[in-house]
Amino acid sequence: MLLIRVNMNEDERIRRAFENKRWPEIKISDSWAIFKIMSEFVSGFEKLSKIGPCVSIFGSARTKPDNKYFKLAEEIAAKLSENGFGVITGGGPGIMEAGNKGAKDNNGKSVGLNIDLPFEQSHNPYIDYDKLIHFDYFFVRKVMFVKYAQGFVVLPGGFGTMDELFEALTLIQTQKIAKFPIVLVGSEFWGGLIDWIKKVMLEQENNINAKDLDLFKVVDTADECVAYINEFYTKYALSPNF
Repeated sequence: MLLIRVNMNEDERIRRAFENKRWPEIKISDSWAIFKIMSEFVSGFEKLSKIGPCVSIFGSARTKPDNKYFKLAEEIAAKLSENGFGVITGGGPGIMEAGNKGAKDNNGKSVGLNIDLPFEQSHNPYIDYDKLIHFDYFFVRKVMFVKYAQGFVVLPGGFGTMDELFEALTLIQTQKIAKFPIVLVGSEFWGGLIDWIKKVMLEQENNINAKDLDLFKVVDTADECVAYINEFYTKYALSPNF
């Protein structure tokens, strides 16, 4: 009964929200939202354009400090900093915190693109004070991740991590942005997904081309990850992606 009551309350809340907002009011609200969206783009572009080459690190906000992937993300960020890359994360806990910590502890540039959410997230303490940017809109934040990153390092995560990964793959596949290295860390975690992509998406349904599998690389160590990114840029110049 409690579950039914909660669902009914949620349905009632949604119904009242729609009833209390007439269509002309929605249109006016949308028009004013344009200015908020523009301000987030301007703020992000101004700050990130000054930072220099960076790598975006993604992964679950739920990963604890004693988890092997937390430690691996921290090590990767440290080695990226040693190789001259700044580190961009979503600014929250878990893998994001590990990435910022690894950069901060090794005197690297530590960037946090924080998003305001109803149930999470507060920013972690390892972000440079002048490189913390707050966003209300996911899509604006995702532009920043891609535009100013010279690589994506993707550790185990949930829906948000998958969203960032597949958006980047799509943009590169369709040549909407320049190609950059995408590294999936943890073959144990990614193996099942990669097998499905190969067997179902490619071979069974023919929904991608075989060359699309070259858009990413799976590694298990920090050294492999950083070496792959460095090797990529022995062939290509560093520049914004679009």
